[in-house]
Amino acid sequence: MKAAAFDYVRPREIAQVFALLEEYGDEARIIAGGQTLLATLNMRLSEPQLLIDIGALDALRGISVSGDHLRIGALVTHAQIEDSDLVRRHAPLLSEVAPHVAHRAIRNLGTFGGSIAFADPAAEWPTCLVALRGWVIVSGATGERRIHADDFFLDLYTTALQPGEVVLACEVPVATATSNHQFDELVRRHGDYAIVGAAVTGGMTANGLIENPRVVFLGTGNVPERAHAVEALLETTALTRDTAAQFADALDIDPAADLYHSAQTKLHLSRVVLKRLLHKFAEARIEVRHEGDQHA
Repeated sequence: MKAAAFDYVRPREIAQVFALLEEYGDEARIIAGGQTLLATLNMRLSEPQLLIDIGALDALRGISVSGDHLRIGALVTHAQIEDSDLVRRHAPLLSEVAPHVAHRAIRNLGTFGGSIAFADPAAEWPTCLVALRGWVIVSGATGERRIHADDFFLDLYTTALQPGEVVLACEVPVATATSNHQFDELVRRHGDYAIVGAAVTGGMTANGLIENPRVVFLGTGNVPERAHAVEALLETTALTRDTAAQFADALDIDPAADLYHSAQTKLHLSRVVLKRLLHKFAEARIEVRHEGDQHA
């Protein structure tokens, strides 16, 4: 099947994008890397009148550190995140997750901002952004807004973007000496969409408690899904290899069934993933504590 006919424009200024979006409204679509949109066009799931290619907007590129935040431009590709020394140093979770995103050929073209704006609940980047307490910077004809990741993903493929707005960049706090993170997902084959996956982040303390923990799942609901009960336990009960299993049993999400797995299977697999991650988190905390003892 081929895409329906459409007009194409490649603006050189962001103001042109806003003007076109205002003029065409729902009949316009933004294209960046095109790894998602082109498939929907070819299957005629989307039939826009106008395709607005933002690939020439250099202001939406680049990775930089400003103060205590790492900024990733909307047009930065998955592969650039994977290869970036800045990301590896200041947001290592993203470096480690990048190879899980599809295949290298897709990572060379697909963009971070495109994944965030599309808001696929089975994608890795939305879950990572929530786990890292990130922000989405968007702009439209009326000006710029900063939206916390917790408030950006509203429902299935639905975000807090208003009509005429475009994602400019995302920001995450830079990692500190006590920051830890773990990520894992279950897939049939490398590069496939995950059956379930999760990211765990937080600050490690000497007494085994986790400061500001985040436990966020992908592939279980319509948005990145936080396990609030587990987060509360991590803040109040010491994490060890033994308590990790108890925390996994306390998982409070309610996964939705899909074409291949029941809700019960999804919950079981989510607990399996969470137990693995918490074991790794506990081992990392023990290693840090032992290093501290040696230096004392």
